[in-house]
Amino acid sequence: MSFADKELLQLLDMKIFVDTDSDIRLRRDITERGRDIEGVIKQYNKFVKPAFEQYIEPTMRLADIVVPRGGGNMVAIDLIVQHVHSQLEERELTVRALLASAQQTQPLPRTLSVLESTPQVRGLHTIIRNIETSRGEFIFYSKRLMRLLIEHALTFLPSQPSGVQTPQGYEYEGRSYNGRGITGVSVLRAGETMEPALRAVCKDVRIGKILIQTNIDSGEPELHYLRLPKDISEDHVILMDSTVSTGAAAMMAVRVLLDHEVQEENIALVSLLMAGLGVHSVAYAFPKVKIIISAVDKSLDNLLHVIPRIGDFGDRYFGTDGSDSWGDKDHEHPSC
Repeated sequence: MSFADKELLQLLDMKIFVDTDSDIRLRRDITERGRDIEGVIKQYNKFVKPAFEQYIEPTMRLADIVVPRGGGNMVAIDLIVQHVHSQLEERELTVRALLASAQQTQPLPRTLSVLESTPQVRGLHTIIRNIETSRGEFIFYSKRLMRLLIEHALTFLPSQPSGVQTPQGYEYEGRSYNGRGITGVSVLRAGETMEPALRAVCKDVRIGKILIQTNIDSGEPELHYLRLPKDISEDHVILMDSTVSTGAAAMMAVRVLLDHEVQEENIALVSLLMAGLGVHSVAYAFPKVKIIISAVDKSLDNLLHVIPRIGDFGDRYFGTDGSDSWGDKDHEHPSC
């Protein structure tokens, strides 16, 4: 009855009528529903066939495609699949372009916290964004920035008043963490570079890992690997990814955490750099997730690439882009 409602018809992009032989319908009732042959034929002739001819068969004229022989018609199925894929690809580009243009005029969400742009922070960004920066310097200065960012992210964890006695016998009114545990989850592979900074400031922090890669054919993110602590649901989770552009992978990572019963308000997405589009996408999909970054790049080129960017962070950090600029094996860094 999919074509019976006029309002529903207007929502359908492609209407397909699958014309299956009546013998197949009869065999299905016998083999799958356990009915006897006599009962099936009686019901078919008295109810099913008249109803089909009166209500269903006339809607065939409303269909864009009529598929004879049902699911066995592989030629028709392949044509439908190709059409759907082409429509998805076209609409993905259109939707992303609309999102990209719309977000330019929208204020940044309240769930976003950007590390204060001090001369030190801008200086670190200047170094790691510079194409002339050697790999050793890139690693050293990006680690410095990660440490500042993680320290900033910890200020958003819940705390409570805590009084202690100093060695001199005085009372000091301070603060202490008010939660069960903290788990860091890195989005492989670039997010893994932020783990040392988290371990340096959170004693005995647990680490989980998620590998999400983009399908070359569909352009959609796919989950390939997952390792999370079993009792992560009660923890506050710091989700780490070095850079975020459209936000597709970040949103999938958040969705994975939610599927493991982590509370949305207990998730903090921490990234060195995010595009404005990614910020708005994550904030719209998950309004309770805290987004903590060191900079926002608002501009996008015609291919929806973020500018001015850092480059491919993972390639520059691990030296896997094949460029001589990052080929030095010297990890020694200048003093500063």
